[in-house]
Amino acid sequence: MDKLKQDKQIKEISKYKYGFTDGDISFYNSGKGISENVIKEISKYKKEPKWMLDFRLDSFKNFKKIPNPKWGPDLNFINFDEYTYFVKATDKQAKTWDDVPDKIKNTFERLGIPQAERDFLAGIKAQYDSMPVYGSMLEEAKKQGVIFLDCDEALKQYPELFKKYFGQLVENNDNKYAALNSAVWSGGSFIYVPKGVKLDKPLQAYFRMNFKNSGQFERTLIIVDDDADLHYIEGCTAPEYSEDSLHAAVVEIFVGKNAKMKYTTVQNWSDNVLNLVTKRAIVEENGSMEWIDGNIGSRVNMKYPSCILKGDRSKGQCISIAVAKENVYQDAGAKMIHLGKETSSKIISKSMTFNGGTVNYRGLVYIGENAVNSKARVECDTLILDGQSHSDTIPKNKVLNNQSKIEHEATVSKVSDEQMFYLMSRGLSEEQAMEIIVMGFLEPFTRELPMEYAIELNQLIKLDMEGSVG
Repeated sequence: MDKLKQDKQIKEISKYKYGFTDGDISFYNSGKGISENVIKEISKYKKEPKWMLDFRLDSFKNFKKIPNPKWGPDLNFINFDEYTYFVKATDKQAKTWDDVPDKIKNTFERLGIPQAERDFLAGIKAQYDSMPVYGSMLEEAKKQGVIFLDCDEALKQYPELFKKYFGQLVENNDNKYAALNSAVWSGGSFIYVPKGVKLDKPLQAYFRMNFKNSGQFERTLIIVDDDADLHYIEGCTAPEYSEDSLHAAVVEIFVGKNAKMKYTTVQNWSDNVLNLVTKRAIVEENGSMEWIDGNIGSRVNMKYPSCILKGDRSKGQCISIAVAKENVYQDAGAKMIHLGKETSSKIISKSMTFNGGTVNYRGLVYIGENAVNSKARVECDTLILDGQSHSDTIPKNKVLNNQSKIEHEATVSKVSDEQMFYLMSRGLSEEQAMEIIVMGFLEPFTRELPMEYAIELNQLIKLDMEGSVG
């Protein structure tokens, strides 16, 4: 294959479909920098109870004390005083689409949010910068007793339920960026699915950062009670700026006995976003937790969705992709912590890098002393499209009993001239051949997405343009 043509194809992938900006349309923002006064101002503006203000201030103390991670990408370049930690784009959350301000509405129209809701979603929360701007849920979900609110509203309407679970899985001293989130969190989804309720349609949230040099710190809290079933879908985008934006979310998920939870993320941040998130689930007896995690873009991405398999016969699975191009550092993976007997887990990681990008798999499988007769499988595959990109697989596997087993498999491969020649000899162009190879490589991930999202993901990677490749 002609190198100039291949380089051209690879560079086309770096174009970013959602990089438009609406300018500063904020209704209110806290100004640049973080301090106790800023945190008090945010809490006062939200009219929060005293326990939450105390929690925020304690979290801020932890944030200042905890150092950056000593592994993975070097984060010491971050200047926390350069970010705006609370931005509100409108004075209220709209209950109907018609009530959303036109400029924000146009943004979400361009992202396809209203259409997705009309097609098959049971509910949707659209967050623009720090606060949700739109929320709705079909009557059928409400009638089953499902609670689907943004976290700020859940704190007001269901204070006891919220306080019972908030910060229990990810404590405010867990890591530097979980502490930061705990200090300045805003928005995010709160979902409670009652016992025995099985939702036929997914619930969805969409997060959009617009404000320049801003941070988004949503807090997602999901409780799937015993014998219940939920599929939650999350999407993320941001404009392209020359300066960085910071996204440090926290997700806590509680999966009850015999319950099933599937969490699907299609993250398509622009290349100026620092994505530093903590996602964790705890699974009770016979419960099942599945992370479907797509990572495209971000200057730096550090994300390791985790399952704590507490109950006997509980199951955890993470299927992920990470795509890295020039100036993108993907450090992603998963963690499976086996505590109950006869627990099982599977991690499938697909990584692709080109045009000088860096993509690493970093994972942990831990099988505890009492987790007898447990099993875990890890599959890590990386596809490198050129000679300038870099990838490492950094697993950590630990078994504390001799009645369990871990299987680990890792491959690194390149798109070979032989593969390209074979496909092109069947009448395909160079672009079509490259696309088939890449899409086939990513298929274990895309087949887990609802049809519309799989199509959109393919278009994101192919750029939705003639002559682009995946």
